[in-house]
Order: sequence, then C-alpha cells, then structure tokens
Amino acid sequence: MSKPIGLTAAAVALAVPIALVLTGVGSGQASGKPSSPGARGHHSAHKAAATASVGLDDPAKKEIAMKLVSSAENSSLDWRAQFGYIEDIDDGRGYTGGIIGFCSGTGDMLDLVEYYTERKPDNVLAAYLPALREVDGGDSHDGLDPDFTEDWRRAASDKAFQDAQEHERDRVYFNPSVQRGKDDGIGALGQFIYYDAIVMHGPGDGADSFGGIRKTAMRNARTPAQGGDEATYLHAFLDARKKAMQTEEAHSDTSRVDTEQRKFLDEKNFALNPPLKWKVYGDPYAINS
Repeated sequence: MSKPIGLTAAAVALAVPIALVLTGVGSGQASGKPSSPGARGHHSAHKAAATASVGLDDPAKKEIAMKLVSSAENSSLDWRAQFGYIEDIDDGRGYTGGIIGFCSGTGDMLDLVEYYTERKPDNVLAAYLPALREVDGGDSHDGLDPDFTEDWRRAASDKAFQDAQEHERDRVYFNPSVQRGKDDGIGALGQFIYYDAIVMHGPGDGADSFGGIRKTAMRNARTPAQGGDEATYLHAFLDARKKAMQTEEAHSDTSRVDTEQRKFLDEKNFALNPPLKWKVYGDPYAINS
C-alpha cells in the first residue's frame, strides 16, 4: 500500500484511533454541517439511505472492489494471485508486496508479519521482524536482502499468510473507509473511491493522506450526509485526490481516477453495478457480472 513515508499504520493506531483519523479534524466546521431542523432531517435521511443501500461490504461488491484495485496495482483482475507479489518500485517505501501493496517502509508490512507470527509463530517470515522494525520509515533493505523476497513468495502459499493479508487489508483499509463512506452518506461507488484513496495514500490527517484529501474535498462541497449532492461531492474528492497523486512521481499517472473512478461517476453508477468498463494506464478492463 502506498502512503506517505513515516506514517505507519501502527503509528496512527498509537496516536489516534483510525476511526477518528478518518473523520477529519474540524470536518463539521466550515464544511457546512447542517444545523437547522430541516437540514438535520435531510442529514438523517441520507444516512438512512446509505445504510439501507447495498454497501461495498456486500460480498459481491467487495469482490468488485478487489478487482478494481488489482487492475491499478497489479494490471490484473486476479487479485488472489497477488499474495506472493513483492518488489521495490523505487517510490521511497522499500519493498511493496501482497494483495494491497504492504510496504516495508510504512509499517503496514511490519504489522502484517507481526499478525501472521501471532497466528503461526514458526512461519518463514518471523525471522525478519527485527529487520522490518529497523527499516520502518525508510527505503532500506538492510537485514532483508538477499532472501526476503524469496521467503515472502514461499509464505504466500500458506493459507495462514493469505488470511493474514486479508485480515490486515480489512482492518486497516477496507472496513474504516467503507464505514466512513456510509457515515458521509455515499453509496458503493463513493465507498470504493474512499477505499482506493486510503490504499494509496494511507490513513491519517496529513494533506496528502486520506483524511487530508477528504478535508480538502469538504472545503469545496458538502457530503450527502450534510445535505450536499453526491456527485458534486465525489467530484470534489477526486479533484483533491488527483492533486495529491501528482505530488509524487510514482503516482503521477492518474488514470485510476480519470478513466476508472471518474468514468463510473460520470455514468452515475453510484451503486457500482456491473457491467463495468474502464481503463488504467491505457489498458482496458471489464467486469460484466
């Protein structure tokens, strides 16, 4: 997962609960939180509608979300084939690996291997925990090379490691972003837009983290839960997301926003219903059912 260097999931968890981070400090101030009785009723109606509609946590919708992310991260819809993926993509975050792009330099790879080791102490990656703690926050491979990548691929055949990757994906990224989307009154498409953003930029309140992107969007548009228009708000969020991506060379290709998420939004497919057709990096993809 790509996120600002030094902002680890573990650090976020220690500093402030992720649920609070995702709300964005001050989001109910200048962003136009409803105060009148009519506005409060509108707010409640949007929250009720978001709760009643099929969210991204529906199994079929979640499968779509995993395929969409995999198309951007791995140029494949077969996200389950990515448990053993690992390489240094020269983005300053060390090794990137697994189904969500856990990074050795940002803490979430460390969290993953710690969780895996709790579940299965004699695993092949446990010996790398001291090195993963040392390289957290940078791009160093000290203590990992030369065998870490090979051992990662070996571990990927272990069902316990696969389960650990899915557990950490859901705990740190998927579940918080879906819940934040529901609280903001947005449907499955908006929840996916949140999820893809937190995968790349990480949780947190920095300007280029998920919380900062959301706050930027809320300065320009109200969420549906605040009485705003869903399409207007999501366009504002994607505008802010795109600017955050363009601050890093490794993320300067914004096609996952331009020819994927924005395309679905322009089609008003707020429920993220198939058939879906999109392009990432110029490559075409489709989910027909």
